[in-house]
Amino acid sequence: MHDIVINVENLSKCYRLYDNPADRLKESIHPFRKKYHKDFYALNNINFEVKRGESIGIIGKNGSGKSTLLKILTGVLTPTTGAVTVDGKVSALLELGAGFNPEMTGIENVYFSGTIMGFSKQEMDAKLDTILSFADIGDFVHQPVKTYSSGMFVRLAFASAISVDPDILIVDEALSVGDIFFQQKCHARMEALAERDTVIILVSHDMRSIEKYSDRVLLLDHGKSLFWGQPNEAVQRYYHLDFAPDKKKVATNSAVPEKSDAVLFQPQTDDIKDWPERDVFLNLSKAVVLDDRGILKCSAIAVCDHNGRSCNSFEIGATVIFYYEFDIFQDVDLPIAGIEIHNSHNIVIHAKYSMQYNLNALMGMKKGDKLRLRQTFVMSVEPGAYTFTIGLATMRREVYEHISDMTHSQILDNLDSVYRIRDFCVIHIHEKSTGLKLPFYGVADLKGECVMSAFHLKNCDLNADVRT
Repeated sequence: MHDIVINVENLSKCYRLYDNPADRLKESIHPFRKKYHKDFYALNNINFEVKRGESIGIIGKNGSGKSTLLKILTGVLTPTTGAVTVDGKVSALLELGAGFNPEMTGIENVYFSGTIMGFSKQEMDAKLDTILSFADIGDFVHQPVKTYSSGMFVRLAFASAISVDPDILIVDEALSVGDIFFQQKCHARMEALAERDTVIILVSHDMRSIEKYSDRVLLLDHGKSLFWGQPNEAVQRYYHLDFAPDKKKVATNSAVPEKSDAVLFQPQTDDIKDWPERDVFLNLSKAVVLDDRGILKCSAIAVCDHNGRSCNSFEIGATVIFYYEFDIFQDVDLPIAGIEIHNSHNIVIHAKYSMQYNLNALMGMKKGDKLRLRQTFVMSVEPGAYTFTIGLATMRREVYEHISDMTHSQILDNLDSVYRIRDFCVIHIHEKSTGLKLPFYGVADLKGECVMSAFHLKNCDLNADVRT
């Protein structure tokens, strides 16, 4: 049992939700203890244990209970039921710099945060040079932190928390602070702490970090534990959760349907031979419309695998097929449609419009026409969550004649409708036979080749200075 550093048993955290403040008073004085509140379980019967030297990840959608669990582990919150045992000194990066006093200097705040974590002045004296070297903000450490830039602020906060050699390090979405060089230092420090048997608890939406640092992963959903085990399986289960973008729909005109049964398209023509059946198309009632000028609307979208089946999860290198259709409400000279794929950092991984396929221009579309497209991509990208947007530009004939001279931004200025629909994910299933965790590293699989050759050098002095 001495190897168990964190033990969580039957942990629940329940909040009472009242419709108005007066109900709280009514409930407290009611002679028959009438209930005026609703119980909301931020956590519901969570169980897990962490051994010394083990690193765990905690993942889940927004609102799944991750932050509540961390606050209980750090003593900020108390559980409603259940027990939590933590054996060791904890350093937590929940909200970087939350305890910093803006009127105090950087050095004064370093000592102040050290005192909060239970270190004496002598102990902090010994750690000060390491912290300041890690933060690397120069003479600004002698200035009040209210004068710091946001980057300097988080660098000092991160350095203060991670340089104290804790028994348990809790990191909540804090590995993306600062520039790329500082992030690399943060990752190197995490690896060094892991080698010293520091328990690391990492909460992140970056599944690469979760798989890299975690020995086991806890998957939460609406306060409940869905999975506790190997990182790769936890991540795959996370990607299969039905998480839609938590965004309010942009107000649009009547061209965008509101009811779900109105947005499922029943095919009427046979122009694209493998056009999917009705039940394959997405419900567009929650689609975020980024721009709509009333000229057209997207009336049908399906995301399918290579067999034409609706799919939301694709293996690396698999083909994803997008079927989509626009209804035309006004006469247009030329439609140009296409798709952009974004990663979790909102970076465009790939984008391609119909004109980039050298398709014949469909000149002179009329009011009441429908425009259908079938577009495929081979997803040779890193595992992760991706979103896609579907857009349609309508151009005048004279503009299209000069399209070769237009920039991408100028083309985007001609977009009449852009729909951010939903997300999908790319996963990697580890095949033990190959022994390879991933077929490549990085964002995308760049096509190329590698040639290896071996030969024996005869009459060669192997101790000679060989220059290449």
